[in-house]
Amino acid sequence: MATAEEQSREYLRRHRLPELLHRLGALLLFHRPERPREFLIQVLERVKAGRRAEGEYPFLMDEANVDAMFSLLDVLGQGHIRPVQYREAAHRTWNLGKLRVTCGCFLHRTLKTLGLSTEDLELDDDMLITLDVFKKGMKKKMLESWSVY
Repeated sequence: MATAEEQSREYLRRHRLPELLHRLGALLLFHRPERPREFLIQVLERVKAGRRAEGEYPFLMDEANVDAMFSLLDVLGQGHIRPVQYREAAHRTWNLGKLRVTCGCFLHRTLKTLGLSTEDLELDDDMLITLDVFKKGMKKKMLESWSVY
Protein backbone atom coordinates (compact mmCIF):
# COMPACT_ATOMS: atom_id res chain seq x y z
CA MET A 1 0.00 0.00 0.00
CA ALA A 2 1.29 3.43 -0.94
CA THR A 3 2.12 5.95 1.74
CA ALA A 4 0.28 9.25 1.97
CA GLU A 5 3.34 11.00 0.53
CA GLU A 6 3.47 8.61 -2.45
CA GLN A 7 -0.24 9.10 -3.04
CA SER A 8 0.22 12.86 -2.95
CA ARG A 9 3.11 12.71 -5.41
CA GLU A 10 1.08 10.50 -7.74
CA TYR A 11 -1.86 12.90 -7.55
CA LEU A 12 0.38 15.86 -8.43
CA ARG A 13 2.02 13.93 -11.28
CA ARG A 14 -1.24 12.59 -12.71
CA HIS A 15 -2.81 16.05 -12.87
CA ARG A 16 0.45 17.75 -13.96
CA LEU A 17 0.02 20.30 -11.19
CA PRO A 18 3.70 21.24 -10.73
CA GLU A 19 3.95 22.13 -14.43
CA LEU A 20 0.68 24.07 -14.32
CA LEU A 21 1.71 26.01 -11.22
CA HIS A 22 5.12 26.74 -12.74
CA ARG A 23 3.47 28.07 -15.91
CA LEU A 24 0.98 30.18 -13.93
CA GLY A 25 3.85 31.59 -11.88
CA ALA A 26 5.71 32.49 -15.07
CA LEU A 27 2.63 34.30 -16.38
CA LEU A 28 2.30 36.22 -13.11
CA LEU A 29 5.93 37.31 -13.16
CA PHE A 30 5.78 38.27 -16.82
CA HIS A 31 2.58 40.34 -16.62
CA ARG A 32 2.81 41.43 -12.94
CA PRO A 33 -0.90 42.23 -12.68
CA GLU A 34 -2.21 44.54 -9.96
CA ARG A 35 -4.80 41.91 -9.00
CA PRO A 36 -2.98 38.57 -9.25
CA ARG A 37 -5.87 36.39 -8.03
CA GLU A 38 -8.25 37.81 -10.63
CA PHE A 39 -5.55 37.44 -13.27
CA LEU A 40 -5.06 33.76 -12.39
CA ILE A 41 -8.82 33.17 -12.54
CA GLN A 42 -8.92 34.78 -15.99
CA VAL A 43 -5.98 32.66 -17.17
CA LEU A 44 -7.62 29.45 -15.96
CA GLU A 45 -10.89 30.50 -17.62
CA ARG A 46 -8.97 31.02 -20.88
CA VAL A 47 -7.42 27.56 -20.55
CA LYS A 48 -10.87 26.11 -20.00
CA ALA A 49 -12.28 28.03 -22.99
CA GLY A 50 -9.32 26.94 -25.11
CA ARG A 51 -9.98 23.31 -24.30
CA ARG A 52 -13.59 23.75 -25.45
CA ALA A 53 -12.37 25.58 -28.59
CA GLU A 54 -14.30 28.67 -27.45
CA GLY A 55 -11.27 30.91 -27.18
CA GLU A 56 -7.49 31.06 -27.25
CA TYR A 57 -5.09 29.71 -24.68
CA PRO A 58 -3.06 32.29 -22.75
CA PHE A 59 0.36 33.02 -24.21
CA LEU A 60 3.32 34.17 -22.21
CA MET A 61 4.98 35.83 -25.18
CA ASP A 62 3.44 38.29 -27.58
CA GLU A 63 4.50 38.67 -31.20
CA ALA A 64 7.23 41.19 -30.35
CA ASN A 65 8.78 38.69 -27.92
CA VAL A 66 8.76 35.95 -30.55
CA ASP A 67 10.33 38.36 -33.06
CA ALA A 68 13.05 39.24 -30.56
CA MET A 69 13.76 35.57 -29.82
CA PHE A 70 14.07 34.85 -33.55
CA SER A 71 16.40 37.81 -34.06
CA LEU A 72 18.64 36.44 -31.29
CA LEU A 73 18.82 33.16 -33.18
CA ASP A 74 19.29 34.82 -36.60
CA VAL A 75 22.52 36.55 -35.61
CA LEU A 76 23.50 37.25 -39.22
CA GLY A 77 20.12 38.80 -40.07
CA GLN A 78 19.53 36.41 -42.97
CA GLY A 79 15.81 36.11 -42.32
CA HIS A 80 16.08 32.41 -41.58
CA ILE A 81 17.76 29.99 -39.24
CA ARG A 82 18.60 26.32 -39.53
CA PRO A 83 17.43 23.65 -37.10
CA VAL A 84 21.00 23.23 -35.91
CA GLN A 85 21.09 26.94 -34.93
CA TYR A 86 17.87 26.50 -32.99
CA ARG A 87 19.18 23.40 -31.23
CA GLU A 88 22.55 24.99 -30.44
CA ALA A 89 21.02 28.28 -29.28
CA ALA A 90 20.80 26.84 -25.79
CA HIS A 91 24.61 26.79 -25.63
CA ARG A 92 25.55 30.22 -27.00
CA THR A 93 26.71 33.47 -25.47
CA TRP A 94 26.06 36.74 -27.32
CA ASN A 95 27.31 40.25 -26.68
CA LEU A 96 24.53 42.75 -27.32
CA GLY A 97 26.08 46.12 -26.75
CA LYS A 98 26.82 46.34 -23.04
CA LEU A 99 24.65 43.31 -22.37
CA ARG A 100 26.25 39.90 -22.41
CA VAL A 101 23.58 37.23 -22.84
CA THR A 102 24.39 33.64 -22.04
CA CYS A 103 21.67 31.62 -23.65
CA GLY A 104 22.98 28.30 -22.42
CA CYS A 105 20.62 28.34 -19.49
CA PHE A 106 18.30 31.24 -20.11
CA LEU A 107 16.97 30.45 -23.58
CA HIS A 108 16.83 26.72 -22.97
CA ARG A 109 15.01 27.18 -19.64
CA THR A 110 12.68 29.77 -21.18
CA LEU A 111 11.77 27.50 -24.08
CA LYS A 112 11.33 24.53 -21.77
CA THR A 113 9.17 26.51 -19.32
CA LEU A 114 6.98 27.55 -22.22
CA GLY A 115 6.70 23.98 -23.47
CA LEU A 116 8.93 24.81 -26.43
CA SER A 117 12.01 22.77 -25.68
CA THR A 118 14.53 22.19 -28.48
CA GLU A 119 14.88 18.58 -27.34
CA ASP A 120 11.98 17.27 -29.43
CA LEU A 121 12.61 19.38 -32.55
CA GLU A 122 12.27 17.05 -35.53
CA LEU A 123 13.34 18.97 -38.62
CA ASP A 124 15.63 18.16 -41.52
CA ASP A 125 18.98 19.84 -40.88
CA ASP A 126 18.94 21.42 -44.37
CA MET A 127 15.57 23.12 -43.80
CA LEU A 128 15.45 26.91 -43.54
CA ILE A 129 13.24 28.18 -40.72
CA THR A 130 11.85 31.62 -41.54
CA LEU A 131 10.32 33.96 -38.98
CA ASP A 132 6.84 32.95 -40.15
CA VAL A 133 7.61 29.24 -39.78
CA PHE A 134 9.19 29.95 -36.38
CA LYS A 135 6.07 31.84 -35.20
CA LYS A 136 3.72 29.10 -36.40
CA GLY A 137 5.85 26.46 -34.67
CA MET A 138 5.93 28.45 -31.45
CA LYS A 139 2.15 28.90 -31.50
CA LYS A 140 1.59 25.21 -32.22
CA LYS A 141 3.87 24.15 -29.35
CA MET A 142 2.14 26.61 -27.00
CA LEU A 143 -1.26 25.22 -27.91
CA GLU A 144 -0.05 21.66 -27.41
CA SER A 145 1.49 22.48 -24.06
CA TRP A 146 -1.70 24.12 -22.68
CA SER A 147 -4.02 21.45 -24.06
CA VAL A 148 -2.86 18.85 -21.54
CA TYR A 149 -4.50 20.68 -18.62
